[in-house]
Amino acid sequence: MVGCEVFTSMLLKKSEGGEELGTFYPIRPEYQEDAPRTRFRPRAGKTLSPRRWHAAFSEDGHLDIAKVLRRIQRGGIHPAIKGLVWEFLLGCYDPNSTFEDRNQIRQRRREQYTIWKDECKNLVPVIGSGKFITTPIITDDGQPIIDSSTNNAEGGLVNNAVSDNKAIQWMLVLHQIGLDVVRTDQTLAFYESETNQAKLWDVLALYAWVDNDIGYVQGMNDICSPMVILLENEADAFWCFDRAMQKLRENFRCSASSIGVQTQLSTLSQVIKTVDPKLHQHLEELDGGEYLFAFRMLMVLFRREFTFVDALYLWELMWAMEYNPNIFSLYEEPNAVSATDKSNITMSTDELLKQCGKFERKKVKTGSTEQQSALSVFLVASVLETKNKKILKEAKGLDDVVQILAEITGNLDAKKVCDEALKIHSKYLSKAKMP
Repeated sequence: MVGCEVFTSMLLKKSEGGEELGTFYPIRPEYQEDAPRTRFRPRAGKTLSPRRWHAAFSEDGHLDIAKVLRRIQRGGIHPAIKGLVWEFLLGCYDPNSTFEDRNQIRQRRREQYTIWKDECKNLVPVIGSGKFITTPIITDDGQPIIDSSTNNAEGGLVNNAVSDNKAIQWMLVLHQIGLDVVRTDQTLAFYESETNQAKLWDVLALYAWVDNDIGYVQGMNDICSPMVILLENEADAFWCFDRAMQKLRENFRCSASSIGVQTQLSTLSQVIKTVDPKLHQHLEELDGGEYLFAFRMLMVLFRREFTFVDALYLWELMWAMEYNPNIFSLYEEPNAVSATDKSNITMSTDELLKQCGKFERKKVKTGSTEQQSALSVFLVASVLETKNKKILKEAKGLDDVVQILAEITGNLDAKKVCDEALKIHSKYLSKAKMP
């Protein structure tokens, strides 16, 4: 049985590279003149193309993930297959599974998504209607708010008081999700459609319902938006986002005393102190030793520092470099893992290393497993190093540091940043071992 991912690839009549990226991510006419230049271009012989993606599968559906990772790390993924490949990079599917395994998993997940969506729809009927809300629908104590002048009147009203605490907390954030959805990737023609905006709102709303420990935090919309654009099926987009959040959810855990990326910021401080003590000392003197100016870069993975297309390219480079074939067995429920999926759990170290990305391979070899040593920390370090001289020479206060870093927006090369991050990681590991 031919799987969805390969069937789709076979239908694509695209060349190995060279298409206008606007074909895939068209920009609204009113934004085209001011749109920053996109650096990523599919390159024949380097970028993972639909043809090479199809060729990486065996007859029954096993994926040669090592071959795929090498190609992605050289030149990213062709836009026509990004969503399909991301599902593997993020651990939605085990490369050792078959077409039939994945079809069953996909169907089961879509059914689960429908169940959750029905639960939410019973509480707030606007869910799944193609519309969404941008104003509060209940008070803090669960009383319905009726305002016929807003889009709450479009089927989103809560008719009765709500007493369940989980439901109250969830319903209180729905309008904030809506406000963020309206602001998400505004320049893209995709979001001219209210239906597409509602699709993003539905996915974020359901995630907040399912993961009520984290709920919804601003910035999740920036992570989720590409999944909604790349994967046509809403449930598939949800599960792809869910797997991305498995990697990122602690970034969004905030309290009155700490922020979610605090540990990563501490690691960043240690990295710069080790590889560039002069820069670290200067930042300390500017009262920037906690590196809070890097908060946004880590929180939403450089979405604001790169164009939309370049951010996607950066992410897939990161995920390919961080890839570990055991990722699937870590996320999936034990009783849902097929016999083929379990093969990764007993993989030898040599086999494991062959199927790991560049960054993960070094972590496995050195025994480093801490989340704070994620590649994103070293990406920020590489960005700081590119502005090293300017910061040392011109930064007289933290505002200057922020201003200097703001200049990188739209001017970064994702491949160079990743390559530099790997070098800094190696330098850090070697220096950290020195007495």
